[in-house]
Amino acid sequence: MHKKTDHATPATPAAPATSGKPAAAQKWTKENLLSKPITHVDVTSFDARPVIDAYREMAYSSRTLANAADIYSLMLADKGCAVVLTLAGSLVSAGLKKALITLIENDMVDAIVSTGANIVDQDFFEGLGFKHYIAPGSPEAPPVDDLTLRDLMIDRIYDTYINEDDLRACDDTTKRIFDTFEPGAYSSREFIEAMGAYLDKHHPENESLVKTCYRKRVPIFVPAFSDCSAGFGIVLHQVEAIEAGRPMVAFDSGKDFRELTELKFASADTGLIMLGGGVPKNFAQDIVVAAELLVERRGGAARGEVGMHKYAVQMTVADSRDGALSGSTLREACSWGKVDIVHEQMVFGELTALFPLLASDAFHRRRWVGRPQRKFADLLNEGVRQTAKA
Repeated sequence: MHKKTDHATPATPAAPATSGKPAAAQKWTKENLLSKPITHVDVTSFDARPVIDAYREMAYSSRTLANAADIYSLMLADKGCAVVLTLAGSLVSAGLKKALITLIENDMVDAIVSTGANIVDQDFFEGLGFKHYIAPGSPEAPPVDDLTLRDLMIDRIYDTYINEDDLRACDDTTKRIFDTFEPGAYSSREFIEAMGAYLDKHHPENESLVKTCYRKRVPIFVPAFSDCSAGFGIVLHQVEAIEAGRPMVAFDSGKDFRELTELKFASADTGLIMLGGGVPKNFAQDIVVAAELLVERRGGAARGEVGMHKYAVQMTVADSRDGALSGSTLREACSWGKVDIVHEQMVFGELTALFPLLASDAFHRRRWVGRPQRKFADLLNEGVRQTAKA
């Protein structure tokens, strides 16, 4: 079974009526349980500006969200600033795909660093035509226990269901994409670009963040690429190659880090929008330090020649008091030389409730109008070609 962490055709019949009977007496089928797809919120369909304006004069998370929205608008108005979006947790499966696509379509994000589940198990998965489903009942009082779900080949993400059979098809598709590569080690960005090309060719009608980024030339990095459906795909690819006695492909996380660091050299001013924490948060912050090390290696100063991230916003439910990365404050990151403290804001709250407000506010304030389309994916591909020639 697939792991729940950091992670088709819908049927339509309604769940059995309760008719006053205890929930345990109801007969639930796989078709019943997978009958109500998740709907993705459209942040262009409502204007959150009045809400954010009101929040600015309130307190607690409302005020920090308004501050975060103001900082994002500053990022977008700063035409020389490249925006890096980080994704952690199960966001696409929760209904945020369309909101994220809106940011890409309107040049409001220039690069993405994500967990594998959001990009492969959830977005690429939906790009293939599969769905995530609203679980009946509640996680506290589910009508079907998890052992029964396992027997039905249904995976659960809190209050959301996924058809495991569909995930297996997704695994197999990633394997077939890996099979098309020449033997060697590649960054996750290169594989994900191929996944975007696959969707663009075979499923152009399906809405997908991966496909949209491919079309807009926005690179996506997944530092822990094995920890998702792509991991199952690479296992299948490599075992088959070993058995056949032929060379294979592999993931090169170091190349991911080097390529993302190149973007810091390509754009001296950078801003971060971080949804959740984890590896994507640290990976994106660390490119400042990596760039400093490369400058120092060439005879430059250890500090001062590479700017910290000029703007930074993080939304998270993680606590800062356990010393873990996900909840560590952006001011703490300043001590590491990663984030400037002039324009930074932590927003402590659940992402599906807060991020649509921030995204809608930014979209409707239109500070993104006139931003350059940086096409960092083309820049990185050119670097790959030059390296190959050398």
